[in-house]
Order: sequence, then C-alpha cells, then structure tokens
Amino acid sequence: MNAADNMKHTILRGECYTLLATCFYPPDREAFIRDGLIERLGHAMDLVCQPAAGILIKMGEALQQYSSEELSIEYAKLFVGPFRLKAPPYGSVYIDEGRRVMGDSTMGVISMYREAGLSIREDFKELPDHIGIELEFMSYLAFKEVESMQESCVSRAIMYGRKQKDFLKRFLCRWVPAFCNRLREDSDNDFYTLLAACMESFLSCEISHIDFHSGENSSTSSEEMQHVGENDN
Repeated sequence: MNAADNMKHTILRGECYTLLATCFYPPDREAFIRDGLIERLGHAMDLVCQPAAGILIKMGEALQQYSSEELSIEYAKLFVGPFRLKAPPYGSVYIDEGRRVMGDSTMGVISMYREAGLSIREDFKELPDHIGIELEFMSYLAFKEVESMQESCVSRAIMYGRKQKDFLKRFLCRWVPAFCNRLREDSDNDFYTLLAACMESFLSCEISHIDFHSGENSSTSSEEMQHVGENDN
C-alpha cells in the first residue's frame, strides 16, 4: 500500500469508527435514515473490511423493519436499565475484577485520552470507557494520523498509528468481543445483533491491518480477541 492509499485507508477507518460510535448511542431512526448512516458506513466498510460491509446490508434492512419506539426500548434494555443491563457498554465491567464501572482500566483509558491532548468535560454525562467514546477516540487518533501525513510529519504519523494499536490491544480488543457476545445472546432485535456482528468483524480487520503494517504476526493477535470474557454472566 503506497502513501496515498494508506492515507485514504486511514480516513475511511476513522469514518468507520465515528459511524459505529453513533450506532451505540441512543437511536434516532429518522436521522439514521435521513443521513444515510448505514449506507455511508457500508461504503466505508466495503473498502476497509468487506465482511462487515456484507453485514451492513442486512443491518440497513433491519433498520427499516423496526419503529423508533422499538429501537429505543431495546436500546434501554441493553445499555441503560433501570434494571440489570443486558449488555453493559463499559469496558471496565468486562476487564476489571469484580465487573464494576470506573475500575482501574477506566483510569487507563482516561490516561490515554489525556496523553492525546483530550480532557473530560465537567458536564460530560457518560463514563469514559463507554463503547461509543472509545470508538470516537480511535477515530480521533486516525484523524491525527492523517493530519500528520498531510503535514509530511512521518514521526508524528507513526506515533498516532502506535497509539491506535496500543488502545486497541490494551482496551477495545480485551472487552468488545465479550460485549458483542452479550448483545447476540440477550437481544432478539436484528438491528443490534447485526451491529454486534459488524463491530466484531471490523475489530478483527483492524487488528490484522495494524499488525500487518507493524510487521507482527496478525494471526496471533487476532487470537487475543477470541472469546474474551466468555465466562461472563
């Protein structure tokens, strides 16, 4: 992959992270359809992770079959409560001992945000290791990598590439597979079960891509993602 192709690929990867993050926030069915969210994500995935692109075709069909109310109710059951969350969207629940929020891994996430020059707003209402926030952070790092490429700052571009790899391996790859497994097991809503499949497929493509470009054995790293937290209750 030459420099121009690599830049284009990184731009599309960043877009995938941004659009996937949107899918994990409270659903706005009309806005999803109006803005062509699934179609845009599918186009980007077609060039970045074709297995995920195929899943998105079905996901777009699922979006059409559910009403706004049905999507909102399912979202609340999975991610909000008020009773037991079916699929807690917080990394520390899966990574830290005791399956609690705001654990040691959350502090690690906050530290990486700060190292990248980001801070948590005082009025910020979501936990720092929410799936959507972590995906947006990866999008930000990809954007900074592209910006560095455009400015011909190779060392800075490499640094942001390494930060993406580090965040994937330290956090996302350690908990997102178990989180997606929860979604599949505890939801009969096709939109969200397909979203889980899409997320897993994309994450697998990501770790393979990043390891390939760092000269590591991608098959070994992909194994790190398999059945993480499979004993999760």
